[in-house]
Amino acid sequence: MGTRRQGLGSLAGQVGGFVVGLALALCPLKSADAQIGSARYSAIVIDARSGDVLISASADEPRYPASLTKMMTLYMVFEALRDGKTRLDSRVTMSVEAASAAPSKLGIPPGGSLSVEQAILALVTKSANDVAAALGEHIGGSNERFAQMMTMRARSLGMSSTRFRNASGLPDPEQVTTARDMATLGRRLFQDFPNRYHYFGTVHFAWGRAMIRNHNRMLGDYDGLDGIKTGFTNASGFNIVTSARRDGVRLIGATFGGSSWVERDRHMGALLDQGFARMGVAARPPSSIMAAAQTPARASTNANKASQSANRSASQRQQVAARAASNASRQQLVTYRAPVSPAAQAARRNARVEQGSANGTAAAAKTPAKPLPRPPAPATR
Repeated sequence: MGTRRQGLGSLAGQVGGFVVGLALALCPLKSADAQIGSARYSAIVIDARSGDVLISASADEPRYPASLTKMMTLYMVFEALRDGKTRLDSRVTMSVEAASAAPSKLGIPPGGSLSVEQAILALVTKSANDVAAALGEHIGGSNERFAQMMTMRARSLGMSSTRFRNASGLPDPEQVTTARDMATLGRRLFQDFPNRYHYFGTVHFAWGRAMIRNHNRMLGDYDGLDGIKTGFTNASGFNIVTSARRDGVRLIGATFGGSSWVERDRHMGALLDQGFARMGVAARPPSSIMAAAQTPARASTNANKASQSANRSASQRQQVAARAASNASRQQLVTYRAPVSPAAQAARRNARVEQGSANGTAAAAKTPAKPLPRPPAPATR
């Protein structure tokens, strides 16, 4: 990972998915609850080595891939590089049609160009739609032909439920995939192009004077994660395919239908954590995104502690106030005691001496004590 600087189905599966969904619904991450409750949600985690499915929820339901489509575009580019049909320094020219693509885009004007390697980095980081369209034309001659090539290649990889209509992932009702198919593609990108996979770990891409940040915020945050791609359209929600390695175990995960990138990333992190646990990999400290998900619970705990402390403080203040009132009352009794004459003081001294004997005590007990006068009422302002 780093900065790239360039110039300018089965019943068992359904039951398993339900069980996983129920388990995740009980997870303390509220974001996962929101995703699972969405009609467009799906997820899967597989072991990259064996392809075994560790977690699955609606993994075969049709979904819109959004910019996850660019994973297939890049697969086709890597294949063209491998077969000598293009080079990293080959120029990709921006056509009028490609330049007119909706954002996200680099904004290269028609007739402008960039290298194939720059195009790869623009797709990985900024998910540039204009560059994806230009790459499709560069390799396939036209976007229509390139989309056909993408679909045929996807089927040969085992992505039986995927159909492409463009190279970018911009909305098209006929462009569909599944979580299982996208996890399969993520696995094949790693296996088939180990010398190109490192591009997916690019955190920043320098384009002219601009430093473009990768949309995949899990890079550098989730321990062991080194790719792959994010996606979003209004119809698809926030999607992601990830690849993470810990203790020699690599997992590929995919989740669709997040309501925000934060929710999506937290949920993906929770899925990967469960996948690694099932593979016997020791747990790691939570990432900043995962730790932030626990903040509300901690805040609630802290609030309860603060409330208890406040209650104790209030009780203590009441006790202090009661003691102060009692002291004040006693002070008032002392302050407003009637003046005692010298003769009475002498008599009291004699009485105190006499109370030291049984006779004196009995005599004193028979003599009723005179009540102290009431203190004057406090003034009213």
